[in-house]
Parts: sequence; structure tokens; C-alpha cells
Amino acid sequence: MKRYLITGASRGIGRAVAESLAAPDVTLLLHGRDRLALEEACEAVAAKGAKPIPSVHELTEHDAVIALAEEAGAQPLDALINNAGVAIVKPFEALSIEEWERSFAVNVTAPFLLTQRLAPRMGTGSSIVNILSIAAKTGFAGWSSYCMSKFALEGFSQALREELRPRGVRVINIYPGATGTGMWNSIQGDWPGEKMIAPAEIGSAVAYVLSRPPEIAIENLDLLNVAGRL
Repeated sequence: MKRYLITGASRGIGRAVAESLAAPDVTLLLHGRDRLALEEACEAVAAKGAKPIPSVHELTEHDAVIALAEEAGAQPLDALINNAGVAIVKPFEALSIEEWERSFAVNVTAPFLLTQRLAPRMGTGSSIVNILSIAAKTGFAGWSSYCMSKFALEGFSQALREELRPRGVRVINIYPGATGTGMWNSIQGDWPGEKMIAPAEIGSAVAYVLSRPPEIAIENLDLLNVAGRL
């Protein structure tokens, strides 16, 4: 029985990853903040034969993140998928310190705390998958807090990879371009949805990298529209 923990699994990329991994021999520990959306995600993966276990926590709170890790139980995970993220888009002068700290808490500290507590119980061939962004490689005007957090997670991931490599635990970074999720509904601007990647493409990519033999690691994977960046 495979066991996967996915944060931000109630919608968007996280739900697409969950549906791509769902199978009769899979237990999916699905985290989200929206109980109703999380229930719908659980129903979707259960329809594919997977066993869903929902978990509702606020990832800005350290104690809540630790509680989520504890809910994973003592049994090892086959993969921890750090997907949950916050995108606050505005000029850097307009950012409040609360918005800056929230970006770091959800996008960096939560993956750190989960990895710190769960990685010691993960064995050879297991994986830590971080859903990063092309914003972990390139800065974009108006996206300073988001880029800051993704660059930080990139640095942590690179160091973590070298620490876990001797144990055969893979650290896999996925760098999607703009993806057609509900996130854009709260971001001002005229965004070309027709150029955005479908969340299912990210889900398929995660399923593929996790399906590789234990000795094979696809460590960094960019997923972009052939037309280029938005």
C-alpha cells in the first residue's frame, strides 16, 4: 500500500496530483483548509479506489503544521508532496509585514516543518516533492513575496537533497509555469488563460516522477506552455 501526503489538495494542482495518484492500493492523506472542497476531493479519489484521509489545518500556524505531520502516523510515507502555497501579488511597497510573513510561513516554513518531522521515517525510494514555480528561478514585477518564498524553498530543497541522498530519499522539484487554477481569480490583471497549463498536466508529471524505479531521480522538472512564459 502506497501512502502519500499532499498539502493544498482540496483544489487546483493539489487535487489534480491526488487524482493522478489515486488507485486501489493507495492511501492519500489530503490536507486543505476548505472542508467542503476537501470532501469533494476525497470523494473524487475514493471513486478511483484510493483510501482518502482528510486533514484540515492552517499552515501559517506552527502547531497546526506539526499536528498535520503527527496525523500522518508512524508508518512511513512513500511521498510527501509540498503543494500548498500563497500568492500575494502587489508592488513591494504595498506589501504589509503580515502578508510577507504569511507568504514565508505557508510556502517555506510549512514544508520545512513537515519535512523535518516526516523525512526521518522515509526509506529508500521514497520522495519529497516540492511544487515550486518558474518564479523560483526568475523574478517578476509585483510578485516579490511569492518569488522570495519560492527562491527560499529552492535553496532549502537543494541542501535537503544532498542530506537525504545517502539514504536513497529523492528530493524532486517541479517548476510549473502559469497554471489555470482558481488562484488567478483573486489576482488583478488581464491574464491569458489560454496559455496556462492545465492542473492535470502537473498531476501527471508528479505521478510519472514517482513511478520511476527507486534508483532513478528526476530531480528538477520544468513544465511550461510551448508558447513560453506569460
